[in-house]
Amino acid sequence: MASDRERPEGDESYFDPDSKGPRRVFDASLLEEPLSVLPTKRLLILSPQASVTEAMRGMQAERTGCALITEDGTRDTPLKGIFTERDVLFRVVDRGQNPATLPLSEVMTADPERLPAEASVAWVLNKMAVGGFRHVPVVDEKDHPVLLVSVRDVVAFLVEFFPRDVMNLPPEYDASRTRTREGA
Repeated sequence: MASDRERPEGDESYFDPDSKGPRRVFDASLLEEPLSVLPTKRLLILSPQASVTEAMRGMQAERTGCALITEDGTRDTPLKGIFTERDVLFRVVDRGQNPATLPLSEVMTADPERLPAEASVAWVLNKMAVGGFRHVPVVDEKDHPVLLVSVRDVVAFLVEFFPRDVMNLPPEYDASRTRTREGA
C-alpha cells in the first residue's frame, strides 16, 4: 500500500489522518442539522390518476423507492399521498391487481405523515423509527412537497461524517474469529 506521500496526484485524501478539516465527532448537534443538508434525490411526483405501471417505471428510472402524489402531479399543489415499493408488493401484487389499469389513488397511502421544511435530522429519524417509515415527505408552508427523505439519505449523511470509521472496516465482520467447516 502506498504511503500518504507516494499517493498519485488526484487520489482522495479524506481518509487520511492528516487531511484538512476537523475530525468530526458524533454529538447531538449533528441531529439538529436541517433536512436540507441531506443528500436527497429528485422528487418523483405523479397525479392520483396515474397508473401503477407509470409509477413503477418512474421509480425505476429515478432509482427511488417511492413517488409522491399531488392533485395535478406537480410540486405546485398540496401532497395527497405517497406510493412506495411496499405498496407494489402488498396492495398490487399480493391482491392480483393489474398495474397497467390501476390508478395510484386506489393503492397509495393517502395523507401520509410528513415534516415541515424547517425540521431537523432528529425529527426525520423520529418519524422513521416510531412510524416504521423508510421514506418521509417534507413539505413547505402550503403543504407542497419540497423533499423526500429516505433511510438511504440519512445513512449517506452519516457516512459522509464518519468515512474513516465506516469505509475502513475489514472485508468481513469479525474476520479474526476462527471458523470451523462443520455444519457448513
